[in-house]
Amino acid sequence: MSSNRRQWLKQSSLAALGLGISLRSLAGEDYLPRNFGSENGLINLGSNENPYGISPQAKEAIRAMIGQAHRYHFNISELDYFKKQLADHYGVREENLLVTAGSGEGLNLLARHFSNGNIVTAYPTFGILPNTAKRIGTKVIEVALTENKVHDLDKMLSSINNNTSLVYICNPANPSSSMVKPAQLKNFCVEASKKTSVLIDEAYIDFLDAPDNESMISLIDKNPNILVIRTFSKIHAMAGLRIGFIAAHPQTIKKLGENHFASTQSCMSALSMAAALASLKDREHQLQSKAKNAAARKYAIGELTKMGHVVIPSYTNFIFYQLKNFEGDFAAHMLKKNILLRSNNYADGKWVRVSVGTLDEMKTFVMNL
Repeated sequence: MSSNRRQWLKQSSLAALGLGISLRSLAGEDYLPRNFGSENGLINLGSNENPYGISPQAKEAIRAMIGQAHRYHFNISELDYFKKQLADHYGVREENLLVTAGSGEGLNLLARHFSNGNIVTAYPTFGILPNTAKRIGTKVIEVALTENKVHDLDKMLSSINNNTSLVYICNPANPSSSMVKPAQLKNFCVEASKKTSVLIDEAYIDFLDAPDNESMISLIDKNPNILVIRTFSKIHAMAGLRIGFIAAHPQTIKKLGENHFASTQSCMSALSMAAALASLKDREHQLQSKAKNAAARKYAIGELTKMGHVVIPSYTNFIFYQLKNFEGDFAAHMLKKNILLRSNNYADGKWVRVSVGTLDEMKTFVMNL
């Protein structure tokens, strides 16, 4: 690295930390410093993005739609059947879906929609929903993960009380990369939904193999208290295009649409909608991304294990492992080596969440440990 780049990195790192921009977030509630991009020689392993890019078919769909980018999506005839095609793909009806500009927007608004009581969630977990809830004054009951960093469903169920308005579960889990088996999760959803609403965040479900990749969407049509949220940001690599959706009983979708989600359907990007439909059809690209992710993940976990780290079995595109005998801020330490990741302190020690990049990126990561 040139002296200018070293100086830039030093100054940028200090500026970021001095401004209070956290690199230690494992739950997604904080953003990484701006202007920290690959053009500066940095490897971003902090945001769980798909390093292989969007589907070639999605790219072509964007090119075909770009001439109509000056129109709202509801004025483009090709997108009239967007929700119908999305519903058909997931085996539901149009009335079961509410599309949002990424699942992040959906989580943010769901926190507001269910702010009339407390929210039960795991700790740690993906932070948008619980942190939004806390900011607006909603009580959040956080149930610690088990020793193996898996959702403690029994304790979560017993934590529900008469004031609970929502239970939130991210499965596979972020940041712990663990998974609850479908049968267990289904039983939990059925029991918990007798008392309150249940939201299952399936952002990483596409990285699972059958039969573990069973979605809880199958439960929504007969149960107004069960909701599922999905995103195109992960396996479809569309994090920058911002598109996701909530699947729920038509009665629930109607309530959401009349309340906090009243204007979301007018805020969709025509380019993102076209790309999403094309990506759904490109199964080959999804399988390739999944296979490459699995290979790079296997390599990195093997190397971390050889070093003596406690590594949680990962079912996602990131790895969660425990540091030993490291003093200070590990994320800041790795930033100086041009690698962005997340680290944090918990009651049982320091833990790191590192996204799975390409195999070459993971080799560089391991070399710098």
